[in-house]
Amino acid sequence: MIEVHIDRAKHLITVQGHAARPEGTPPGSNIICAAVSAITLTLIEGLESIANERISARVDTGDVSIEWDELSDIGSALIDTWFIGILKIQEAYGEITII
Repeated sequence: MIEVHIDRAKHLITVQGHAARPEGTPPGSNIICAAVSAITLTLIEGLESIANERISARVDTGDVSIEWDELSDIGSALIDTWFIGILKIQEAYGEITII
């Protein structure tokens, strides 16, 4: 199960865990994990490169955190767009808990 925690008041996003993998499937081949990882890493890059936000991001296998002090309108729009993607993945595949 992937757990997504968004706390705008505390300026924090965390994404933790892994989606269930069918037996015999090698690590790295789960479409849900790949999708969540791809859009989350794109969010980090977008916040830094497109919105020019000063963020602190930590990326480890199955564990990502993003923190910020303030966000511009562009930064907020990127997070809103990322969250829409998370909701669509949850709707299509499940395996995601949003807190």
